[in-house]
Amino acid sequence: MPCSLRIIYLDHSGFAVETQDALLIFDYALGRPAKGDSVANGFVTKELIASNRRTIFFASHSHADHFNPDIYLFSADEMVYYVLGDDLPAKYEGYRMSRGDKLTLCGANITAYDSTDEGVSFLVKIGGFSIFHAGDLNLWHWREESTVKEIEQAEREYEQAVERLIGQEIDFAFFPLDPRMGELYDAGALHFMMHAKPRVFIPMHWWGREDVALEFARKNRSWRGEIAALVKRGQSMKAVKEDNGDVTIII
Repeated sequence: MPCSLRIIYLDHSGFAVETQDALLIFDYALGRPAKGDSVANGFVTKELIASNRRTIFFASHSHADHFNPDIYLFSADEMVYYVLGDDLPAKYEGYRMSRGDKLTLCGANITAYDSTDEGVSFLVKIGGFSIFHAGDLNLWHWREESTVKEIEQAEREYEQAVERLIGQEIDFAFFPLDPRMGELYDAGALHFMMHAKPRVFIPMHWWGREDVALEFARKNRSWRGEIAALVKRGQSMKAVKEDNGDVTIII
């Protein structure tokens, strides 16, 4: 039977994914909502949590643009769980994962993969879908600051990290496009798309430059998969996966 989910863009690298089995919240960093805030403007609220049977918060690593301790506002709920990259301080409770670790939780099969910065990336299989959140996995090439040797080392480390994902089924990939790296801001993304072959690529980590995400989607629309640029906080898309593996998205 076809399966469906809904993806909601929160902010920066933060996404909420509503599946039939659980609500997944990745790298939420906006923090505590004020009166009137809701998922419609990118905030995780008690109402959103209450509307789903089970919730898993993922924090790929400790950087402030990927992790906010306010996610523990929801820790009193029995059906809220936390999956953390291995660099998070021990004071934060949850299932801590390093590269290669596997975990089954709330119907989700979770595997931690490499990052080329702090923490890990996550591959989550749930409800018939396979969802990859890269965290800070990217080809970080600070060419104006780095030596040739440092750039070559970064390229090797990145390619080795992506190689471990080759052959994995990935329906949706949340992956960085960082305009701070200049003209080659999309080198890591293009390499990932070519080798990991996600069915749907969703840009993140573009530091408020929605034009970067939209232009990337426009330039690469001939790619064999889909590129879904969600650029407004609270913007959502629905996806349906058919028995033959085809994924249809509705924005």
